[in-house]
Amino acid sequence: MGAAISVRGLRVVRGGREVLHAIDLDIESGRVTGLLGPSGSGKTTLMRAVVGVQVVADGSVSVLGLDAGAPALRERVGYQTQAPSVYADLTVDENLQYFASVLGATLSRVTEVVGRVGLDGLERQLAASLSGGEHARLSLAAALLNQPSVLVLDEPTVGLDPMLRRDLWAFFHELAAGGTTLLVSSHVMDEADRCDDLVLLREGRVLISGTPEGLKQTTGTTDLDAAFLSLIDEVDGEGP
Repeated sequence: MGAAISVRGLRVVRGGREVLHAIDLDIESGRVTGLLGPSGSGKTTLMRAVVGVQVVADGSVSVLGLDAGAPALRERVGYQTQAPSVYADLTVDENLQYFASVLGATLSRVTEVVGRVGLDGLERQLAASLSGGEHARLSLAAALLNQPSVLVLDEPTVGLDPMLRRDLWAFFHELAAGGTTLLVSSHVMDEADRCDDLVLLREGRVLISGTPEGLKQTTGTTDLDAAFLSLIDEVDGEGP
């Protein structure tokens, strides 16, 4: 289907330190791509560049054929930040109704996304009283309201119980089957096998990208945790 997101020579400098080093990357349309790596590897910075809210020092990022952050992309790209991006003094329903009015989504869509993220029964609860996992689900619901073509999710499953994590990943693949492109960050390697494609970041550089099975074959390992460690050892000069 081609690339929904194309990154070329992307450099980002923050606080006088280069945090992304001339990254080249393509994210294929209609697939769930996992962006993995340890804390501080540059995952959030790369995602911010994709949605057009990150100042870049050099290079380019295009999304759906347009420059990242272009006004025409505002209704086509959904973004869930790692920190909750909702109003604490509004209820779940009030938050979503507000964002729906901004995005032009219908009230029936609000009801639909509440069910999708497992917030049924919490519609009248203040966001300030939600748990960390419930906050994350509310932010995800807001990102889904406009039925985006590209959905960028920064650590969407942090703090969620195993059953809800399973259900959300099934939902992500359902969205991809319908044509949505998902870029999902995580530092939890056991989520890597749930992705169609993987991008492994370390210290602001792409170590490797490909399918989970392809990465295992490339590194001669049987699980992705071992594959990641093998790649790190190779880069550090300790590999075979």
